[in-house]
Amino acid sequence: MTDDPPSPTPAAWLRRHRLVIVWVAIMLVVTAIDTATVVADARRHGRPLDLSWAILLEGTSHLVLGAMVPLLYWFHRQFPLVPPGPAILAHLPATVPFSLIHVVAMSVLRWALAPLLDRTYAINLGFEALLYEYRKDAVTYLILSTAIVAMSYVFAERKAPETTQAPDEAPPPAAMEPASGIASPAGRLERFAVRRKDKEILVSAQDIAWIEAAGNYAILHVGGERYDIRSSLARLEAELDPARFVRVHKSYIVNVERVREVEPWVSGDSRLKLDDGAVVSLSRRYRARFEKVVPVRT
Repeated sequence: MTDDPPSPTPAAWLRRHRLVIVWVAIMLVVTAIDTATVVADARRHGRPLDLSWAILLEGTSHLVLGAMVPLLYWFHRQFPLVPPGPAILAHLPATVPFSLIHVVAMSVLRWALAPLLDRTYAINLGFEALLYEYRKDAVTYLILSTAIVAMSYVFAERKAPETTQAPDEAPPPAAMEPASGIASPAGRLERFAVRRKDKEILVSAQDIAWIEAAGNYAILHVGGERYDIRSSLARLEAELDPARFVRVHKSYIVNVERVREVEPWVSGDSRLKLDDGAVVSLSRRYRARFEKVVPVRT
């Protein structure tokens, strides 16, 4: 009887989706603040505004903005603002379609949802209305772009300060204590002896799809099962065949023969889709190392 397919640990799940979580939290907080502001301003001017209507108005606006964030990330990858350069000339005209998409999608949503509150919403796409919205959206584009650049630094991979080794070089095997396994004549690990239910099981290295760091342990993902061994990723990286196993993230090593898709992601990172259904992050810090083994043609 085999174990259930592995599921990521909560810490790994949060790490993998932290950028999305941050953006969702930002949009929820800004929506709440703007809704409270609109209601307060209406009361101050003697025009009380129903809270549910205010939530619909602000919620639809920020829902559309949030949906456009991935599009902004894609555009920033095509025309990066860091380091500053001519790419900024592409962002200036981009504020126009950004505003048009926002206004049209927001207006349609309001028109469609207004009957739920027994109200109607008249769509106004006249020049003055569009110009009014564009002035606000141009500022919003600037704020979102600044946040994207700032998050690229906040969530960037940090190099370990205690080492002077080049990031694309694996530590020499002789300097490390070997992991529990059987090595080939070339000194590369071919099989692992792992303990499972009071017995030892031999796992072939070629059957490993990917390896995940978990504190002082490493998790081998093999055929939908997971095996824990006491080892660091750096040690395994040095002992496994470098033509097959590549470090793609500070927390992951993948078997490149199991990679089926390379999908661009945010902040210059990518996602690797493996044949077992797993999705593993390819950090931009490790991309050159990955492409030495698997050249990615674009």
